[in-house]
Amino acid sequence: MTILLLLSTGLIAALAQDFGDPTFVPTVKVGKTLAPDGDSIQYMEMSAVYVYPEPTFKNKRQQQAYMRLVKNVKKVLPLAKQARQMLIETAEYLETLPTQQERDAHIKRVEEAIVKEYKPKMKKLTFSQGKLLIKLIDRECHSTAYEAMQAFIGPFRSGLWQAFAWAFGASLKKGYDPEGVDRLTERVVLMVEAGQL
Repeated sequence: MTILLLLSTGLIAALAQDFGDPTFVPTVKVGKTLAPDGDSIQYMEMSAVYVYPEPTFKNKRQQQAYMRLVKNVKKVLPLAKQARQMLIETAEYLETLPTQQERDAHIKRVEEAIVKEYKPKMKKLTFSQGKLLIKLIDRECHSTAYEAMQAFIGPFRSGLWQAFAWAFGASLKKGYDPEGVDRLTERVVLMVEAGQL
């Protein structure tokens, strides 16, 4: 048991050097559990936590922009995760419906429920939070908001929503680029998901 722990810690230390920006910090939990026959079984749980160094800022404006991003991600990320869950549940349920007419009726009910539940929340979002939500939906669903809408409500109605977004300077076709433009956003999202922010 001790040898296994030392080997795994050495392996984790070697892996930690391969990660560039965040620091890989292993957490190890060792315990005992009882088997049905009354024997004691030892177990070891290992989980990875990525610890990001504190960001450095060139000026106060940069620090304020970062803090605003953190606040926006905390507000919008749960909505993006809920959107993902709704898309999965709706798609799975639609597969069980035998006719197109039943599918259309279900889509209409889901759309009405979404508008009823989320319209007040969406009205409270700022413009930058709305644009961030579009990107985080792409991150969570692996498809743009436009593609997700097109799959359920068709190209015509999703085109109308795209035109509406475009009129306000946004785009439902906006993708998420965690390695490029959205690198800082991805870092903040990972820290929020890990409970570090």
